[in-house]
Amino acid sequence: MMNLEEVFALYETELKSIEDRLKDLFKSRIFTIPLIGNHLIDGGGKRLRPLILIVSAEIAGYKGDAHLTLAGIIESIHTASILHDDVVDGAEIRRGKSPAHSIWGNQVVILVGDFLYSNALRLAVMQKNQKIMETLSEATTRMAEGEILQLGKTGDTDITEEEYLDIISAKTAVLISAACRIGAILGSLPEDRENALTNFGMKTGIAFQMADDILDYMADEGKLGKRLGNDLKEGKITLPLIYLLKTAADTEIEEVKDIIKNGFKKSGLKRILRLFVKYNAIELSLKKAQDLIADAKTELAVFPDSPAKEALFKIADYTLLRGK
Repeated sequence: MMNLEEVFALYETELKSIEDRLKDLFKSRIFTIPLIGNHLIDGGGKRLRPLILIVSAEIAGYKGDAHLTLAGIIESIHTASILHDDVVDGAEIRRGKSPAHSIWGNQVVILVGDFLYSNALRLAVMQKNQKIMETLSEATTRMAEGEILQLGKTGDTDITEEEYLDIISAKTAVLISAACRIGAILGSLPEDRENALTNFGMKTGIAFQMADDILDYMADEGKLGKRLGNDLKEGKITLPLIYLLKTAADTEIEEVKDIIKNGFKKSGLKRILRLFVKYNAIELSLKKAQDLIADAKTELAVFPDSPAKEALFKIADYTLLRGK
């Protein structure tokens, strides 16, 4: 059985090629654009979305090389969304280093994000594949909707689990799902198998963001490049808090609402963490993510066993393990 590092090693050549294509997406006569691009690329990241597209194309039986360009496009769209998100959130750290907006300023970084989106879609048009363009266009539209929806729910302690799932589906899962679907389109899979890969990506993507939100309350900054309780500081009500607000005593619920309303304080975070333990909010949230991953894996039952299928399983498992 492969582990995730072995999966990355298996596709090392393709991922190196995608890294080069990602640098090409930042090429411009405007010096600031490649400068910010180098800052982002040097900041690392697992390149999980490109990997998912590569493996999806393989399980679909694709033999060409367009998947490499499209994987670079997918990562470019993800990078653009990070640039915009960090400005909106006022992020102080990104993968353990200063985010781009704290160096170059909000205006430049937003415009570079816009450049990345438009350049990625320009290159996608050159593939001359209508289904792929529809997939990418729908994904980028829904990502923007997700960010706007999340912004509207900032500090809203009445947010429902359904609304939370809607936000993370649009913000994160839709692009992972698009990566899977593009792999299926490249391999000209029949509709049932294309849908299976698409659904696998959506469920894995939801679990990925869910796990990321849970890890925000278990964060080791050295490992994750983020600070403990950062979502709470930004007013994001994620699954552990939703579960806590469902199950705690009335007086405790009012206490939690006051903590959120009055802004981030370390004493408030400590109190919420103690309540999480009391009401098993972290464990319940993790169980939800685990069930989603199990469900995602069943989507791949239509595919015969293969190294590519095993690799997709390992990628799905990683969404739950990366913070441990």
